[in-house]
Amino acid sequence: MRLLECPQCEQMSLFGEWVIESDGRPDLDDCRDDFKLWGCLACGKPQLWYEPEDSDESSGPQRLWPQVAALAPGIPSSIAREMVEAHACFDAKLYTAAAVMVRRTLEGMCIEQGTQKKVLFQALQELRDSGKIEGRLFDWAQALRVLGNQGAHFSEESVRREDAADALSLAEALLNYIYVFTAKYEEFQKRRQASAN
Repeated sequence: MRLLECPQCEQMSLFGEWVIESDGRPDLDDCRDDFKLWGCLACGKPQLWYEPEDSDESSGPQRLWPQVAALAPGIPSSIAREMVEAHACFDAKLYTAAAVMVRRTLEGMCIEQGTQKKVLFQALQELRDSGKIEGRLFDWAQALRVLGNQGAHFSEESVRREDAADALSLAEALLNYIYVFTAKYEEFQKRRQASAN
């Protein structure tokens, strides 16, 4: 038995190990002890962990599935790092901190995109005016900025779980648009132009 946080039912729960049989295959016999399938006793859903026999307490086991905060590879590592931290705050039920980290992600995105304005509101306007984001994406970004401001400045109202979850989803959609889909569209256009010539 092991006490873990279940990402599926979102509570600390006891997990029991599910035995993986190798059926005598030597390739599975060699590695089956390194992979652990743990079942949440609260919701019954599994998690797959990697825990080599020679691992020490400092490295510890790694959860392989379900993955948390998987971001598209086209997103710069400095920006992805902020989003990973935002997800970590959310997983720890620190929803106000998650909103602040989303705001930091937006600031990083604006800087990485070469905006000259220091104030986030103006930097987002600059991205809109240069055509890097459009109407609805600009509205999303502004809503995330406002939520981040709510988290960054003391008030009696804390950021709710639902708002923090939406902020993470919208921020990822914005990052995917800027770094993934825009690049894919540009590649598509280049291919089309090359084939037309």
